[in-house]
Amino acid sequence: MALFPLPSTSDPGGAPGHTEDSDKRAEQARALCLRLLTARARTRAELEAQLAKRGYPDEVSVAVLDRLAQVGLVDDEDFAEQWVRSRRQNAGKGKRALAAELRNKGVDNEVIDSALAGIDAGAERTRAEQLVRDKLRREKLGDPGDRDAENKVARRLVGMLARRGYHQTMALDVVTAELANERERRRV
Repeated sequence: MALFPLPSTSDPGGAPGHTEDSDKRAEQARALCLRLLTARARTRAELEAQLAKRGYPDEVSVAVLDRLAQVGLVDDEDFAEQWVRSRRQNAGKGKRALAAELRNKGVDNEVIDSALAGIDAGAERTRAEQLVRDKLRREKLGDPGDRDAENKVARRLVGMLARRGYHQTMALDVVTAELANERERRRV
C-alpha cells in the first residue's frame, strides 16, 4: 500500500512538480516517522524536529506529517490525553508538571488545557496524599519530640511534591496532615 502517489508509468516526466528524487525523499521521511512511532507515540512537533534534524525539506515534512495525521498515526489530542493519564498514574505528576512536559513536546496550549481539564483540585490533592503516604511508610520519623527529624522529613516530602508539579501551599498542607496521621498510626 503506497501512501504517496507514484509517478505515472505512461508519462515519462511523472506528475508535475514531482521528481523521482522528491518521491524517494518523501518515502524515506515516511519510513523514519513510522520507525519513530513504532517505539512510542509522538507529537507532530517531535516528528517535525526529527525530520528537520535529518535535513528533510519543509514541503516533504508537511506532506508526510499531514498524511500520517490523516490516517490517525499522529494525533496530538490523543497523545496529550494518554500522556496525562500515564504520567499521573505512574509518576504521580501534578498539573503544572504535566503542562510543562506537554509544552516541551510541542503540544498546543488549547490541547494541553483540554487534556488537563479532567483533573480537579480534589483529585490532585488525593494523588498528592497518596504519594506522601507511600513515602512516609518508609521514613524514619525519630522520637515524637524530635522536631528536627520531623522538619527534615517534611522538607523532603514537600520538595518531592514540588518536583512533581504540585503547588507548594497544597504540598505543605498535605505533608503536615499526613505526618500527623502517620505519627498517630505509629503510636497505636
